[in-house]
Amino acid sequence: MTTEKASMFKVLALASAAAALAACGGNSSSGTRNETLAEYKSGRAQATTVNRYLWAASLETLDFLPVFSADPIAGLIITEWYVNPETPGERFKTNVYILDSALRADALRVSVFRQVQSEGGAWTDASVNPATAREIENAILTRARQLRLNQIEG
Repeated sequence: MTTEKASMFKVLALASAAAALAACGGNSSSGTRNETLAEYKSGRAQATTVNRYLWAASLETLDFLPVFSADPIAGLIITEWYVNPETPGERFKTNVYILDSALRADALRVSVFRQVQSEGGAWTDASVNPATAREIENAILTRARQLRLNQIEG
């Protein structure tokens, strides 16, 4: 193969790859990411891609914790550190991950973080009983089932 043919082959391959890549980028306005805020407020657009009962139950169950970030599209709730007034030397933080649109136990994962305060005032990471996250998950699942039953009956 001559160098001229090799160059032409490379250009043709590059053009084909560019055309294939451009075809993947469709411009559809029916996706949930392109909806306007007014459509979300009016109920014409679905704001979450996760189970809405798990989402609502998670926010209700953890309502005593200050929320740092909540993303209903990704299904992620991150709380700020919370210090219980009865035990000022330790603080807790939770992350809730809603992984599916189904109301199932495996669609929910909770991570709990704990820190204790040293005599110098610095916070250091401490271990958390694994049962704590399971108890929070169970409370969220129970509340989500209640919300779903109330919706069906009401």
